[in-house]
Amino acid sequence: MNRRRRLLLAGLAAALGACGRDDPQASLEKAVQQLQDALEARDAPAVLAMLDDRFRAQGELDTEWAQRTLRLVFLRYAQVRIVAVGRRSLVDPQAPHLGRTEAQVLVAGAQGLIPERITPYAVELEWRRQGSDWRLYDLRWQ
Repeated sequence: MNRRRRLLLAGLAAALGACGRDDPQASLEKAVQQLQDALEARDAPAVLAMLDDRFRAQGELDTEWAQRTLRLVFLRYAQVRIVAVGRRSLVDPQAPHLGRTEAQVLVAGAQGLIPERITPYAVELEWRRQGSDWRLYDLRWQ
């Protein structure tokens, strides 16, 4: 086998190996999108499954609060839409099991086609990785 073929095969093997490796950044971004999708689908069990056992919102609200809030929002609005105007997720390079997402979002709720309420928020999400899954640990908003 000539040298070019060996280099090509080595390059392909390295590329395939990289595809199979765990990428915490990509999986964090996927978790953020899954959370948004579950909220828009009004899938409370899927949202709650993404919360860490020690979840907190605004430093004091817990999973029970999240469950009640989801129920109320989903009862009030037939449609929930979340538009991320800007979103950035980063995995802590010193602790790859910790991640953070900062986003500017518009949350719209509607019974029909026209939104009844559109509210802008600046949100910060702290994530903890458990095995291969990211769990939302802390949520803060303004």
